[in-house]
Amino acid sequence: MRVARHYIISGRVHGVGFRFFVSHCASVEGLHGWVQNMDDGRVEIRAEGERESLDRFEHQIGHGPPRARVDNVDISEIGATGHDIGFAVR
Repeated sequence: MRVARHYIISGRVHGVGFRFFVSHCASVEGLHGWVQNMDDGRVEIRAEGERESLDRFEHQIGHGPPRARVDNVDISEIGATGHDIGFAVR
């Protein structure tokens, strides 16, 4: 079943390759959406795909790349669009 989720990641997630790590994880799982830095030092993600793929993706982004420190992952269920747009780093 296709679902979509919105994530806000806080911690040391700017300047450590976090967005590119997220993009790689999303590509491995076949997810669609985007990731972007926020002005307040957090990272925002919108991801859509199969529920099991999103669950694996969440596990990965909860740890982040080696230089990152993830303090919190806020997750919201959102409506899936069904559009296959790839995954963009903004």
